[in-house]
Amino acid sequence: MEATSDDAKTNVLRRIGSQPVALAAGVLIVVVLAASSVGVWRAYTGNSPEQERLTSLRQMQTRATQASEQLFEKTKNLETSQQETIDQLQAVQEQLQGLKRLVAAQQADARKLAEQVGGLTGAIDTLRQSFASAQSAEPSDPPVTRKKSVRSEPRATNARHVVAHRKRAKS
Repeated sequence: MEATSDDAKTNVLRRIGSQPVALAAGVLIVVVLAASSVGVWRAYTGNSPEQERLTSLRQMQTRATQASEQLFEKTKNLETSQQETIDQLQAVQEQLQGLKRLVAAQQADARKLAEQVGGLTGAIDTLRQSFASAQSAEPSDPPVTRKKSVRSEPRATNARHVVAHRKRAKS
């Protein structure tokens, strides 16, 4: 019996091998049925991978555009901020240079004043020395006393009389 089963298999294969057109037609029918069943299933459910891919592609393009616009805005804001910072830095540098010039001028004035104070101190020392030497060179005379005026009234009263006398003379 074994021989007959092997012979039957061999006979079937020989028959199929002898008719390749029938084999190709059978395979084609199976492929067409499978493709049409996939098409019918997609049409019935409404899901199409192409539509999903197209929708997801549009969404990605929209997101990419939004991200690009956001990046552009952020870059523009960063450039503006950077320019403002540069302008502020330049203004601070100009102020710093002005302050340096003022400090240099004040230092020059302070040096001049220090030189003048030094000169005045030297002149005062010279005057002290000359005054001290003049005092030591003078004989020790008794101090001179002023004689008192014969008049008994003070000078202010005397001046009032002179003014009154002049007014009388003019009139």
